[in-house]
Amino acid sequence: MSEWTPSLVEARLAEAAYVLKRLPSARVQGYFSTWPKIFYEFSDLVGQEPRPMRVPPSPAAISRMEETLSWTTGLDPVDGKIIWLRAHGERWKTICWTVGLQRSAANEHWLYALCVIAWRLNHRPVPKLRSRRYVIEMVKRACEPLELPQE
Repeated sequence: MSEWTPSLVEARLAEAAYVLKRLPSARVQGYFSTWPKIFYEFSDLVGQEPRPMRVPPSPAAISRMEETLSWTTGLDPVDGKIIWLRAHGERWKTICWTVGLQRSAANEHWLYALCVIAWRLNHRPVPKLRSRRYVIEMVKRACEPLELPQE
C-alpha cells in the first residue's frame, strides 16, 4: 500500500468488523454435554427459519483484522468508539445516543479519527496543537489526486 487515505481506512475498518462478526463464538473450556445429539425430523423443521450459515474468514482476512485492531490505540476513547460503531454499520442516530454527541459533532470526530489513522499509517506526525477541522482539511488536501493543468 503506497498511500493511505481516510476512505481506505474506513473500508479496512469495515472489513475488520465483518471478520469479527464471522469469527466463531468463544466457548468456555471444560464444559461438555452428555445429552445425545438431537436428530430433527421434517415435521419438526416445518415453519422454522433455517440457521444462518457461518463461513469462517480466511487466514489472510484474520491477519488484516488483527493489524487493524491496533489502529485505534492512542485515539480519544470517544473517537475510537465512534469509529468501531460506524465500522459495524450502526446508524448515526444510535451512535449519537451512545456517545452523547450531536450528529455534526459525531461526524467530525469520525472524520478526524479516520484522518489521524491515515496520517499515522503514512508515517507522518499528526499536528497536536491544531484543531480537528484543520487536520481534516490538511489530510483531504494531501490525499487529493494531482490534477494536470488544462491546455
